[in-house]
Amino acid sequence: MKSASSKFKVGELRPSQILFSAGIGSVIDLPNLSTMVMGLDDWDSAQADELGEPRLLTAVQSALNRSVKALKSPPIAPDSNGPSSDQTSNIGIPVAPFPLWMRCPQCNRIASLHSGLFELKKNLYHPDRNFYVHSSCQSNRRKSAPKVLPVRFLVACKKGHLDDFPWHYYVHRGSQSCENSALQLREYGVSGSAADIEVKCLTCDAKRRMSDAFGEQGKINMPQCRGRNAHLRNFEADGCDEQMIAISLGASNSWFPITLSALSIPTMTDPLGQLVEKNWVTLEKATSLEVVTAFRAIGNLKEFTQYSDVELWKAIQKMKDGNQDEEIDSQDLKTPEWNVFSNVNTSLNSSDFQLKKEVLPKGYEPYFEQVVLVEKLREVRALISFTRIESPGDFADTGEIPKAHSAPLSRKSPTWVPAAEVRGEGIFIQFREEAIVQWQNKTAIQEYDRDCFNAHQTWRKARNLDNPHLYYPEARYILIHSFAHALMRQLSIECGYTAASLRERIYSRSDKDKDGPMAGLLIYTAAPDSEGTLGGLVKLGKPENLGRHIEQALEQIRICASDPLCADHTFQKNPAIALHGAACHACLFSPETSCERGNKYLDRNVLISTVQSEKSELAFFKHLT
Repeated sequence: MKSASSKFKVGELRPSQILFSAGIGSVIDLPNLSTMVMGLDDWDSAQADELGEPRLLTAVQSALNRSVKALKSPPIAPDSNGPSSDQTSNIGIPVAPFPLWMRCPQCNRIASLHSGLFELKKNLYHPDRNFYVHSSCQSNRRKSAPKVLPVRFLVACKKGHLDDFPWHYYVHRGSQSCENSALQLREYGVSGSAADIEVKCLTCDAKRRMSDAFGEQGKINMPQCRGRNAHLRNFEADGCDEQMIAISLGASNSWFPITLSALSIPTMTDPLGQLVEKNWVTLEKATSLEVVTAFRAIGNLKEFTQYSDVELWKAIQKMKDGNQDEEIDSQDLKTPEWNVFSNVNTSLNSSDFQLKKEVLPKGYEPYFEQVVLVEKLREVRALISFTRIESPGDFADTGEIPKAHSAPLSRKSPTWVPAAEVRGEGIFIQFREEAIVQWQNKTAIQEYDRDCFNAHQTWRKARNLDNPHLYYPEARYILIHSFAHALMRQLSIECGYTAASLRERIYSRSDKDKDGPMAGLLIYTAAPDSEGTLGGLVKLGKPENLGRHIEQALEQIRICASDPLCADHTFQKNPAIALHGAACHACLFSPETSCERGNKYLDRNVLISTVQSEKSELAFFKHLT
């Protein structure tokens, strides 16, 4: 088979899409083909820019392997209007045809691209527009051969494997007597449902409806997974003990990214130190004063014109000594951020990070300690793995996802991972610790906390997770998380950003923790384009605006369109399926990219009195009950 592999150029896909919708192992569409983004082994890392964020790099190394030495943006190919050369065509994000089984729309024949039945047509100017045709189609009435289309069905498993649908096995019900026969895929009716689609063997006349591959019937009829990593072009050496699960092409559960992210927190207060920190990806390579001089000679130190080589070298040495003395907890990316937000020091403000303490909104002094406007922030996000069938939101933090469920990005231990750099703005709200503790000490809250903990254990046991009692975030997290969702929904109405553009970052830790308590949230927006810095979100952090929006946010969730069913929902109702209380898409749920816990651990009853008056003792904001 002639190769139809191609490349996506940056600009055709935004950097954030490589992490959240079109990353390694995902199936995406080209104009004429369905393709899969290949593993890091096929990427040209020489054309990718390195992104500096030491805290995030340490966390990635802890999650994957110490072999990871860098975070890099996607490779960028030079602009060209002429035919694609071998040099430029290999720069970008590599993709290959997937699924390999195609269907002729004229004669309904289905076959693998390896069968030789279909012919590749190349586009020299746009390799991403390559396509296949069925040149020997007997039903074609047109002069040109019909373009073939990818079949609509795939198989996957919970361990991250993805494979072509086992067509011969399925239509012959496991028999191998007619293994290489010609197949057809016909549709009856206009519904497009699996029950109206039939696969037929033209050799032995065997037939089967596709509905037998899904649901409870699928558990009986589908074979064991082959352990195929299509993005790595290999199979698991030990195979796979999971059963194949039939899914549709383009199904939302075919790919879920596992990412880590960190905010760039400055540590230097002097202008030179801040510049060194900003350009550390380049400057950390300097091993002597002579190297610094060489950097300046080739134009890498344009921002340091007012400083001598000696001054710069001393600042670099100071930075290196500080990094060696600082112990970074790879599993705790939020504590350093909390320390900076809760102890506002404007001397740390730089071109990438600016804080401004604001007055508390009137009437909320008993609940909040402070409000901080984050006028500028920088976030670096890294893709470290992905899952299929079950999303990372079905677990919690990255460390909780079973290793067997997360698919690798490369055949060997990676030396770098894809990352994206975004900038934006936000509002940080710190809860008053005394108010949180007083609320937690109430008898009703302690009983509620025990019920939530039991539901948490039931939910983890249903997913066969080790130590089901671990990782419970406590009632204070449910409170802060629910408040963040309510406020995000309200802010999106007026701030100028869409709901999916806002994100949350929850800072919650028990008052019994050895490192001290945390109780706060950051609502922010971060994007690679201008939408990340419109200024509309920070403006709403002003006391006269924020107080109004908090009041409206809480009032909006008092009654839900799904009440009384929504308000009556508790953590104990179906805990193996849904891990939340009074929350649904009509009141508290947020877009997938906005919530850090997959819309779990939410309950509006802990914020304000709802139609369930018997739960009013749970409400934190008493002045609105």
